[in-house]
Amino acid sequence: MRIPIRAQLLVMSLFLTAIPIIGYQYVWELESYLRAGQEQTMIGTARAVASALHERQTLFDSPATQRETVRPGTDLYAVPIRAPIVLDGKFNDWQDAEPLVRHYDERYRIDDTDDPFAQPVSLRFDHAVGRYQQFVYAMFAVKDNVWIPRGANARGIENNDHLLIAMSDSEGNIQRFAIAPRAGGWVNGFRLEPQPNSYEVLGNETQIQGQWVATEDGYNIEIRFPFAMTGGDLAFALVDVDESIRATPVSIIGTANPNQQNELGTIASQSTAIEELLRSLQYARSRVWVVDKHLRVLARAGDIQQAEGLRATRRSSGAPQWWQYIEREYLLPLYYTVLTRPSNDFIDELANAFALQGTDIANALDGNADALWRLSPDNKAVILSAAHPIYVDQKVIGAVIVEQTTNGIRTLRNQALEQLFHGMLAIMIVAVLVILLFATRISNRIRRLRDDTEAVIDASGKIVGELKPMRRYDEIGDLSASFSRVLERLTHYTQYLENMASRLSHELRTPVAIVRSSLDNLAVIQTDESEKAYTERALTGIERLSKILTRMSEATRLEASLASVQKLAFNLKDVVSVCCESYTAIYPSHSIELKISAEKATVTGAPDLLAQLLDKVVANAVEFSHSNTAIGLHLWTEQQTAFVSITNQGQLLPAGMEKDVFQSMVSVREQATQQEDVHLGLGLYIARTIAEFHGGTITIDNLPDHTGVCVILSLPLSN
Repeated sequence: MRIPIRAQLLVMSLFLTAIPIIGYQYVWELESYLRAGQEQTMIGTARAVASALHERQTLFDSPATQRETVRPGTDLYAVPIRAPIVLDGKFNDWQDAEPLVRHYDERYRIDDTDDPFAQPVSLRFDHAVGRYQQFVYAMFAVKDNVWIPRGANARGIENNDHLLIAMSDSEGNIQRFAIAPRAGGWVNGFRLEPQPNSYEVLGNETQIQGQWVATEDGYNIEIRFPFAMTGGDLAFALVDVDESIRATPVSIIGTANPNQQNELGTIASQSTAIEELLRSLQYARSRVWVVDKHLRVLARAGDIQQAEGLRATRRSSGAPQWWQYIEREYLLPLYYTVLTRPSNDFIDELANAFALQGTDIANALDGNADALWRLSPDNKAVILSAAHPIYVDQKVIGAVIVEQTTNGIRTLRNQALEQLFHGMLAIMIVAVLVILLFATRISNRIRRLRDDTEAVIDASGKIVGELKPMRRYDEIGDLSASFSRVLERLTHYTQYLENMASRLSHELRTPVAIVRSSLDNLAVIQTDESEKAYTERALTGIERLSKILTRMSEATRLEASLASVQKLAFNLKDVVSVCCESYTAIYPSHSIELKISAEKATVTGAPDLLAQLLDKVVANAVEFSHSNTAIGLHLWTEQQTAFVSITNQGQLLPAGMEKDVFQSMVSVREQATQQEDVHLGLGLYIARTIAEFHGGTITIDNLPDHTGVCVILSLPLSN
């Protein structure tokens, strides 16, 4: 494979890329060190925040935080709501709480399920709790086959569908309430006797208020009450009454049993006191979470999109305006096809999270500070979180999680790489230009030496000019001088050979003619048979000498005559058929087998020249075939090409001679055979010349079964 010098030098110049690669690796190593430093800084920040929360019993004294295990569906979490809920029973403003909406059915039945007369549960509902500022909101989407409202004159509230609410006050005493409307619309609560299963109404509770709206398959309830009413324990239960005559509950479905204080669930929510403490710390470039030991979020502060960690600002450049324009419009877009530009516009999967999880938090709740790296869901940002345990009475009560992105480090890395690329690009451009100039100069001188050398030799190999040597100030000049001397000596030798051939041709033909005429006259006057035999042998020698002179000039005459041949379109089938008929008479010792697979094979050229080509090839086939074997000719067409194959059974072609036999003065005949007749190795050379004149090719190869040789002629068909 030929590789120009310029290409070789350019390939060698690629080693210059090792410089920016090493620099690139160095910057990446620097980034890894910065990340390790950021990780340690984050753990230190989490430790500092946790230190401000250690032994703050009042911040973690709610029953939800003190409970050892969380009962799903019973221990509730009040979702932080960004805007107050409109109490209209439509639930279109509960989007923030959608992830925590739970479905309640017979699995949460709290009445006596062992009663053999207990009726099937026909009530189910979806429920969620939220908190906005000082109020707790609750929603119930109830599916009930029959809604029995409280009668117009009913004094009690237990003989109809109603909602029971139980909670503990700040002193730990149970408080029981109920909502039992006469019809859909605005509702308030009733305060009940604290005794279990008691429906004695002590009075209205206007702090519990909301909306009870009938639907096609049940009803919706939306209520609110002050968070200060509950000491942390809370339970809701819906009592289903289906038969207004009997007026007995069918089933009770709820979060917990509102009649047993020790069975009440808990309500957890974000702590206002902890959030105020976090805000006072003013971690502007971090997002801070505080979770309890059940992984529920108690407080949060900061915005992860703005939590870049290390702040990297682009330095003002004193470069000229044209360089700043090139850098801004061309270089930086090129660099950032490889680099990634950090973005604050990434997806935050924890934007509305109410519970956190991760190995770092799990280790922190086990008492060990830890850090965790993660990718944002859209792979635009790398987020580092560090968690540290919070201790109260030497027990882990929760954890602090501090989060930052690596955007600051990535920005600093990009700025370092930009400067590195600037320097490396300048070095590589200068180096490549110098190498290109040097390679261009060398290749131009070599190309000029090549062109000058080729110009002094024509297509036939004759030296027709003189090679002027270049200035000898390097190896190429020495090579040019050597070529000049070699060509000069070759010119003298070629002139000697040309003159000798011309004189020899002239000198040979005259004595040959004299000897021929003398022998002819001698043959006429000789009467002795023994003398005639010698005369005939001399004539045979003269005839062979004449054939040698004739065949030596045959190829030259053919090449000269091709320039004046007029091409015409003809059917190759006719030429092949006529030639085969003559071969049958010329070569009686061999049978000629002709196969025509194309009735029309129109080509453009000279029919007599193609006949001459076939004569040369068939003559070779006959000469190299075994006696009494067939010579096969086959004509066929494929697409826009006509093919003629000549096959013989006999001597194989020597290995590696497939192309050489078409050269001038090349013969593979045995020496004894060549002595019987004149063979100068010009037959296949003439055949190739005729094939190329017609725009075709001719090839020769041994048969696959190694029984003979096949020659294939291919000619383009005329349109």
